[in-house]
Amino acid sequence: MKMEDVGAKERTERVAIATCRVRMQPRTLELIRRGKVEKGNVLEAARLAAVMAAKKTPEVVPLCHPIALTGVTADVTAEARGVEIRVQVKTVDRTGVEMEALTGACAAALTVYDMLKSQERGMVIERVQLEHKSGGRTGTWRR
Repeated sequence: MKMEDVGAKERTERVAIATCRVRMQPRTLELIRRGKVEKGNVLEAARLAAVMAAKKTPEVVPLCHPIALTGVTADVTAEARGVEIRVQVKTVDRTGVEMEALTGACAAALTVYDMLKSQERGMVIERVQLEHKSGGRTGTWRR
């Protein structure tokens, strides 16, 4: 195993977007919408978790480069089937931010689960996926 040497690569703007969903029963979703979750505001906590996790990615993903993030945006919304999560991460650096976006999305989903597990243990974290990446040698990719 080794961490790739990116020292000779040019710094370029890089963006990655990851998404996922926490599927839950309608009654659990209604608690979020009405602001009746005992632990507090689920959507805001998940947004914060996404930003914090994106910044800490190299500490939890082996061989992931520590890079300076220039922006992290987390959209966490209550939709028809559950909570939808979209995390966008930006940098100007020598390597991409796909892992940071995916880690942020997963942390947001885990936060939703944690805050609601007393109401429903059968929630499902699903569809964790990269939607977009741009910058670097391989250019732009879209799902």
